[in-house]
Amino acid sequence: MKTALRLGALTIGAALLPTAAFAHTGVGPAGGFGAGFMHPLGGFDHILAMVAVGVLAARLGGRAIWMVPGAFLAMMAVGGVLGMTQIHVPFVETGIAVSVIVLGLVVAFRWTLPVAAASALAGLFAVFHGHAHGTEMLAGATGVTYALGFLLATAALHAAGIGLGYGAGRIGARRQLALQAGGSAMALAGVALLSGYL
Repeated sequence: MKTALRLGALTIGAALLPTAAFAHTGVGPAGGFGAGFMHPLGGFDHILAMVAVGVLAARLGGRAIWMVPGAFLAMMAVGGVLGMTQIHVPFVETGIAVSVIVLGLVVAFRWTLPVAAASALAGLFAVFHGHAHGTEMLAGATGVTYALGFLLATAALHAAGIGLGYGAGRIGARRQLALQAGGSAMALAGVALLSGYL
């Protein structure tokens, strides 16, 4: 248990390092994998949504531990291909902001969903996040390695969320309240994104 909590804390710490300067088009490590890996870590909207998916998976438990993040990763890959091939997906930025709001509310209010519904919700939001990553692929980067990079970073953020979800559920009410407050702040950040204040 302590090992899992330490791993979650290290993953979160690594994810929250000041990487924003390297995350977007034209900036950061040349080539596919490095640029792809850094991209999700450079936007707090992506970080919040992906960690929240992990928290939701941990709360549901059982097969949700792999199904919910797995659905997100699979559909993020689909969205990434759509973005790389310049196939239009409407309301991408709106979809990302709404994902931050909805997933923040899920964490704040400790909502539980059937595993299939949670997986479908995660998959829907993942298309928008993946499209944003794919659209911002660096010129000259290899699509496959770029996608592997952003999928691996996303999986690490999901793992951090799973660690947070398990840790908060087993450490006590105070930590659980802190996690719920974090979910509320996340939902408010999503509203700010949607309204153009962030």
